[in-house]
Amino acid sequence: MTGYDTAHRLLAANRPNLVRDAAIMPPWAVPPGNPMEIPAPDGSAVVFRRDHNLWTRVDGDEHPLTLDGDIDHDYGASPDYYMYADVFTKMGLPHAPPAALWSPDSTKVLTHRTLQEGIRRKHLLSFDGLRSKRSALPGDEVVQCAQFVVIDVRTSTVLRADAEPVPMPMLSPIQMKWAWWAGDAVYFLAGGDGLRLQRVDPATGDVRTVVHETGPTRVVPTQFPMLGPAVHVLPSGEVLWYSERDGWGHLYRYADSGELLGQVTSGAWLVKQVLWADSSYVYFLAAGLVRSDPYRGTVCRVRLDGTDFARVTDDDLDHVVSVSPDGSRFLDTASTTDTPPVHTLRSWDGRVLSELGRADITGLVETGWAAPERFSVKSADGSTDVYGVLYRPHGFDPERSYPVVDHTYPVPLTTRVSAGFDAGWHGYDAEALAALGFVVIAMDGRGMPGRDKAFFDASYQNPAAGLDDHVAALRQLAETRPWMDLGRVGICGISGGGYGTVRAMLDFPDVFTVGVALAGVCDLRYTDPANTDIYGPYDPAVAARFSTVESAERLAGKLMLIHGGLDDQAPPEQTYRLAEALIAADKDFEMLVVPGADHVFTGYEAYVHRRTWDFLIRNL
Repeated sequence: MTGYDTAHRLLAANRPNLVRDAAIMPPWAVPPGNPMEIPAPDGSAVVFRRDHNLWTRVDGDEHPLTLDGDIDHDYGASPDYYMYADVFTKMGLPHAPPAALWSPDSTKVLTHRTLQEGIRRKHLLSFDGLRSKRSALPGDEVVQCAQFVVIDVRTSTVLRADAEPVPMPMLSPIQMKWAWWAGDAVYFLAGGDGLRLQRVDPATGDVRTVVHETGPTRVVPTQFPMLGPAVHVLPSGEVLWYSERDGWGHLYRYADSGELLGQVTSGAWLVKQVLWADSSYVYFLAAGLVRSDPYRGTVCRVRLDGTDFARVTDDDLDHVVSVSPDGSRFLDTASTTDTPPVHTLRSWDGRVLSELGRADITGLVETGWAAPERFSVKSADGSTDVYGVLYRPHGFDPERSYPVVDHTYPVPLTTRVSAGFDAGWHGYDAEALAALGFVVIAMDGRGMPGRDKAFFDASYQNPAAGLDDHVAALRQLAETRPWMDLGRVGICGISGGGYGTVRAMLDFPDVFTVGVALAGVCDLRYTDPANTDIYGPYDPAVAARFSTVESAERLAGKLMLIHGGLDDQAPPEQTYRLAEALIAADKDFEMLVVPGADHVFTGYEAYVHRRTWDFLIRNL
């Protein structure tokens, strides 16, 4: 096979920019200016962190808002196990932006004490010494928590919310948009026994439950946590509450007293994101309204009483939206897998106020690029439709036979495959593999987000959900594509995709004969609780059953393990545990440890990709 130059060009063109994307990726976006400071809405002051405390600056004068912060009780700090800690380090920043929110009138600040006392430590060995971070394990009694406080900036009065601290294994609830101001009150979401919406009186610290929902499986405020919860408090104090109680993710309206007033949205589709709401309408992004592709997003509106539903973007395209600060209009990016994006400014009645740009893909086509094919096949149950994309090799010849690579990320945090033109974070290097002569598929099996609750619940207490759908898809696709050689099928993925790679090779050794697992979470018993919570309450028996370490003796194919030596999201011990089990089982495998690399191999991408490509080419 040839095509390394083309593969590198495509990889460079599509590779996510960690610094850029970390700054714009919701829900952790920070305002422009100094990212270490949070400005008041009226511009009168800023708050920032210093020496474990929260400080403010007004007209050049600085003074502390808190005085009792220490290394175990920081104010406004992210936990040690913060998801983007390495990104901020590479940006030259000392830590993540403060977890703090100003009240609308610029007089108070919502933040939290970050409680990390007594948390076990994990250690990484670097050239300059030992790096230690506090990180609990699933089942630990002591975990990182956030204790909400409201600070009156005028008097430096610190008022603690009269509620139990909420677990915070990886991200601040403020940065996750699980806590916010609505009018003159604070609201936050809390898990545990189902899901609760709590209201904090910032004058007294009193906390009361507004909505509480329980269920036999996961109760979530959205299937798309990267977009923030689909829960909204109206100016009246009424609440738009996301629930999957009727089998689909819809909005329900509650009174401030907790009384259910009615269902706002309904149908065989789900609310993906609440965009804006006023006294009459709620505007939202829905998935499932496009018959040909249920993953495409459609902007919709409906009255708060559930009447007068309308599609604001009434087409078959996928829409990605950003709303103006005053809520009067929105930026819309419309595309499909094979339709380049068009960027427009729109009003809520759907009118295009201005066309801002159209993507020109001439240069991309000149590299030999062709749009991937969007496909739909039946899942392993024989009845459920599952969707994915297929990339044909560059210079495709239907008379030839091509090896196949499954590019996987079977983790129910986001869809693996984008419904739009942008391949997304986990898809940026699939095209490079096609340039090397592989047929590449990527898909979302049962258990992934974006569909009905039954589909989503396939991954409840089942980290391996949907991998059998990948096998079913390969076989169905090959029936009408004889150029797919199912005798030469590989699989690769990073992070949860690393786990999926090894799991697929262990469970389906007759299908997946070659694999490259990068930064894999190999054993959920030894990872952060954030990595287990997505599958439901932690159950050690479930974690053991789905551990790749416990099944290592079943490896039959050719496996390469790649891990960053300074990966603090899935520490290298994850791969070391699997390697030890493979050695004990007398299994051949290859392993590459990149000493200075983080979870996504920042700065080492070219080398890691080249080694991945080499392994797949050599063995397929």
